[in-house]
Amino acid sequence: MAGEDYEQVVFNYDRSSGLRAIIVIHSTALGPALGGTRYWQFDSEEAALTDALRLAKGMTYKNAAAGLDLGGGKAVILAEGTGGKSEELLRAYGRFIDTLGGRYITAEDVGTTGDDMDMIHRETRWVTGISPAYGGSGDPSPATAYGVMHGLRAVAIELWGDPSLDGRRFAVQGVGKVGHALVGHLVDAGADVVVADVNPEHVERTVADFGVTSVDPLKIHAEPCDVFVPCALGGVINDQTIPELRCTAVAGAANNQLLRPGHADALAEAGILYTPDFIINAGGVINVADELNGYDERRARLRIESIFRNVAKVLETSRKEGVTPSVAANRVAEARIRAVGRIRQIRGPQGATF
Repeated sequence: MAGEDYEQVVFNYDRSSGLRAIIVIHSTALGPALGGTRYWQFDSEEAALTDALRLAKGMTYKNAAAGLDLGGGKAVILAEGTGGKSEELLRAYGRFIDTLGGRYITAEDVGTTGDDMDMIHRETRWVTGISPAYGGSGDPSPATAYGVMHGLRAVAIELWGDPSLDGRRFAVQGVGKVGHALVGHLVDAGADVVVADVNPEHVERTVADFGVTSVDPLKIHAEPCDVFVPCALGGVINDQTIPELRCTAVAGAANNQLLRPGHADALAEAGILYTPDFIINAGGVINVADELNGYDERRARLRIESIFRNVAKVLETSRKEGVTPSVAANRVAEARIRAVGRIRQIRGPQGATF
């Protein structure tokens, strides 16, 4: 990440609670930096910093492309041994967030929960994804799934000139909270769905709830289908899996689906349409961002439905400019950051920003 422009990197340490955390603010050009807090046992502090830097920049692009007036940031808490997340640790972390005065707003991420956000909220108002009891939106998973479903309809138009998913076959990898909800949407739309997950209980629940079929989780990517839908861990599109794909498109909720940026070119060479994850999976962040205006579920859902337009715009840009959808998605996000970021720099006679 050397040479990249980041606005702020803050190392937080509290001896009493055992808290070691890193908060990275990549950009506030569009507004305060919103991004989740990851709780993870990293190999080193350097590895934790690298992860936070990468994720923070990704949030800048995700929030910009989603049309939010928010910048990008991310935080990591370095897990130590088997101690877990104590009330003292989470509240100490909340105090550190509060010292940034709203420049960074946190949310749930890998290793953290809605209950954790509620605890952090006891020390700072700069947190989203809190419980409805505290005026928040709760679990963002259903919103993520809802957004992916609208993105898939835009993919269908690009592929077949019709938003209908009726009779199309989808191979869903990972049926945890997001994947399970997405399968429900697909089945309701008349799609033929096959699923897989490394957790047998997730598969059993999804099969029982929706009557879909399942396959070996090691083979789901090679299942013949119209769309391969990654909803589990990242890096599933790689040198080993790309030659085995038997789909027309890849589009799903998982973050960082491409193991390396060059795999976008490999998919294009294989004739497989790829929808960048940060465009199609933005429903969750759109939902929690609505809390900053006093959460309104109807308003949030309407904004999530705009993912249809966002995906369509990226795919159209890709086609017209002759670049991969990944390059097109970055261009769309960067163009908005430049245009709106410039407007936010307009100042009045006494230096007040309009």
